[in-house]
Amino acid sequence: MELAGLSLDRMVWTGRRRLGSSRVSDLVVGDWQARAASLVESVVERADIVTLSAAESAWWNVEVQQSRIGSAELHGAVLRNIHFVRCKLGYLNLRGATLTDVAFTDCIISDLDLMRATATRVSFSGTRISRLELSGSKLEDVDLRGAALADIGTLEGLRGATITLDQLLEIAPALAEGLGIKVE
Repeated sequence: MELAGLSLDRMVWTGRRRLGSSRVSDLVVGDWQARAASLVESVVERADIVTLSAAESAWWNVEVQQSRIGSAELHGAVLRNIHFVRCKLGYLNLRGATLTDVAFTDCIISDLDLMRATATRVSFSGTRISRLELSGSKLEDVDLRGAALADIGTLEGLRGATITLDQLLEIAPALAEGLGIKVE
């Protein structure tokens, strides 16, 4: 299915709606309610969404390109084989979500909340993250080397992530403080 040029103030999906094998382009939505929805084998390009409320949703084999989402409430969602390319994401709430094989390429993320999330093989190539919260998360093969990180909420949450030496030096003062080490 191809869907292009749709503009709505509000879009509400009730029940367990599914969008599969689709290409959605130039979508403009003020408020999109899609709790427990599924987005499968699809491409979303040039979407402009102010608020996406899709808690407990499922995303499989999806590419989101050149899109802007002001606030994405995806807590408890399952994301598998997802690629965000050149997207601008304001608040991305993935609390308690499960992410597997997810890539962010050349994105800008203002606030990424991965609290209590399980993330496996997630990467952030060329991506700028203003605030990253990882409290209680379980990371495995999460590659932060390509990310510009401005603020990391809970450093203990980095267990299972790969960072560069430069990134380590940037967070060293906070690590030392957290461990009670005095550096003079």
